[in-house]
This record gives sequence, structure tokens and C-alpha cells, in this order.
Amino acid sequence: MSNTDVNMSKASIDDFQSDGVVVLRNVFTPWVEGIREAIEQNKRNPSWRERTYRPEDGGESEFFQDYCVWSKFAGYRAVVESSPMARIAAQLMRSRTARIFHDHVLVKEPGSAVVTPWHHDQPYYLVDGSQSVSFWVPVDPVPRERSIEYVAGSHNWGKDFTPKRFDGTDLYANDQNEGMPDIDADRETFDIRSWAVEPGDAIAFNFRTLHGAPANHSSVRRRVVSIRWVGDDARFVKRPGKTSPDFPDLDYQDGMPFEGDEFPMLYSN
Repeated sequence: MSNTDVNMSKASIDDFQSDGVVVLRNVFTPWVEGIREAIEQNKRNPSWRERTYRPEDGGESEFFQDYCVWSKFAGYRAVVESSPMARIAAQLMRSRTARIFHDHVLVKEPGSAVVTPWHHDQPYYLVDGSQSVSFWVPVDPVPRERSIEYVAGSHNWGKDFTPKRFDGTDLYANDQNEGMPDIDADRETFDIRSWAVEPGDAIAFNFRTLHGAPANHSSVRRRVVSIRWVGDDARFVKRPGKTSPDFPDLDYQDGMPFEGDEFPMLYSN
């Protein structure tokens, strides 16, 4: 399957545009085994951006994360370059082009008590624009009760909430944005979406869509790679501190078109 073989339905594109999130079934199945192999290689050879949360009791139920490694491991590189992901990204964003921003590897081992708190990704990043999409691609079955959740329509609220590290500390020392609403305290107020997913499925969501994920109290691993894309209107944005992920050697000015060797354009119509 090449990156020109899949066309999103109008309904999927409309849902993504209106809700900021859509589930895609069985679109990346041929690349699942390669991603699994890449995750094990990546865990043995993490990058300098690697961030793993380990239990204080010294147990093995860690939450492994790494960033910006898609070009370094064959299994990640294949789903980025050889799957229909770039084309799907452009279609969902209603963009002429799709440029990869970065990848985020997330492995919640069995028994991991780490909850991914409610947040949205846009304020963490050095790129801005309305055309964006992350593909959350699991390579283990994830039942509804352990799956990532989204607040539908939150990408259209016109707000950037204060970005926090997953330990609860502020990412930027002098952030002027408002705090995240307490979604869990008032769940009935929000249109919360979540799906059970199988390996090869993906959940696609806008960088501004609020989301969070529960702990993994099961006996099964929850291995995911999330791959982020931007479209025609992407621009660099200066933040009041070190972004996540950080690009310390990147020279850019606020408002410049988003481009560069680290962020290749992989689809153009």
C-alpha cells in the first residue's frame, strides 16, 4: 500500500474538522509489527529526549516515552514514509501539503499507575497553525476503559491552556494562559469521546483537542506511537521557555513558515 492508495471519506474529514478527533479503523495494520520491533529497539537505545516515569517502589511498571526518533528506527520510518499516513493527514487537515513535525513513543507497561492528565498539545510546541493532526497508533489492543479520551470540539474553543509537565509542574515559568478546566469533576458537561482500538487502528486529533488517558492497571502492555503532522498554514512560534519536545539547535524566528530538514514535507497535492 502506497501513500496514495487511501482516501478518507467525506464523513471522516467532516467529523475531524467539527469534533477535532476521529477514529480510523485498520489503516496501519501492515506496519504494526515493524512498529513493535522499533519500540523494543528504541527502549534499548533511547534518545537524549527520552523521559521515563518509573514507580518509586522500584517496580517494573514504567511509563516509557521518547520523542523525535521516527527517522532512526526502520519500523517507525516505514509507517511515516511508506504508509498512507501523510496523505490521510493532508485530507483530514484539508491541506494541500503534509509535513511531519515529530513522533512521540508512549509505552505504559502492565501495572503502570501513571495517568496522562487532561491537556492539549498546541501550547507545548514551537509550531502553530489551524491545520494539524496527531495519529495515536496503538500496537496492542486497548479496551475503552484504558483508552485515550478526548473532549470533542475543544479545538475550536480558541484557547491555549497552560502547558504542564506530566508531574504537574508548569512547562514555562511565566506562562500567561489560563489553567486547564477540571474535566473529570464535571464530565457530564463535556462531549467526551473514546474508543476501544485494535493494533492498526488510529485515533486522529487536532493539536488543540483536549485529551487524557488512564493508568494501565491491566496485565497487558499499552504500546503506542503518536505521529504529528502540520499543513499549509504552519508557522514557527516563540514560546516563553523550552518547548516539548525541545529543539535546542534550531534557529527560527516567530512567524516564519515552518520548514527545515527535521520536518520534511512528505505529501504535496
